[in-house]
Amino acid sequence: MRNVWTIARREYNLYFMTPIAYAVSFMLLLILGVLFYLNLQYAMSQLYAPGIQIVLGPLVFLLLFATPAITMRLLADEHRMGTIELLLTSPVRDWELVVGKWLGGWLFLLTIVAITWIYPLILNQLVDPGIDQGPLITGYLGIVLISAALVAIGVAVSSLFNNQIAVYFVNLGLLLVLWMLMASPQSVGGGSNELLNYLNFRNHFYDTFYAGIIDVQDVVYYLSITALSLFLGSVSVETRRWR
Repeated sequence: MRNVWTIARREYNLYFMTPIAYAVSFMLLLILGVLFYLNLQYAMSQLYAPGIQIVLGPLVFLLLFATPAITMRLLADEHRMGTIELLLTSPVRDWELVVGKWLGGWLFLLTIVAITWIYPLILNQLVDPGIDQGPLITGYLGIVLISAALVAIGVAVSSLFNNQIAVYFVNLGLLLVLWMLMASPQSVGGGSNELLNYLNFRNHFYDTFYAGIIDVQDVVYYLSITALSLFLGSVSVETRRWR
């Protein structure tokens, strides 16, 4: 675990030295702030008290586009510069490299998520007697789990390519497929429908965490996606080692 923390700390610190990380963070917070303001104005014009959902909904969707930009350089950059060979010949296991990269990226994404707490704090001051704390806690717990899965998928995709742009678009396409995946109302076959609906990324958030409910099945889903992605990333790195 020492190697994992060393790699994670290095990656986390590197984010604060790359302009793209600042650009992505700024754009995410800016767009979220604009949407927050517009939703707040609409709620007040309709004379109803807005809930934390006006923050959680846009934030989760924005993470789909921000995470590929944050994770696209993690392993692809190592391949492009040739430093991956140095890492692979050092006393670092393949899984330690992958998990360390994932942990560094996840901690940076959680830093951005933590900054978004400013919007619930503002909303809590504007709404009397305050916002419902249940959906606030479960919603952000769900975002933490989603962030772990999104970064893990990004690391796995990043291990396959040398080009960061290719990583971004492949990763974004994969995430959008998982986000929109669901059975058609006209389709037949109950088993296949249930599988498609289970694999749908957003159902596990909006049906429970978003509504103030914690379901073990949804927690297991996001943890499984994270573990599977890290495993596939480790296999990909190990394959490159023996080429």
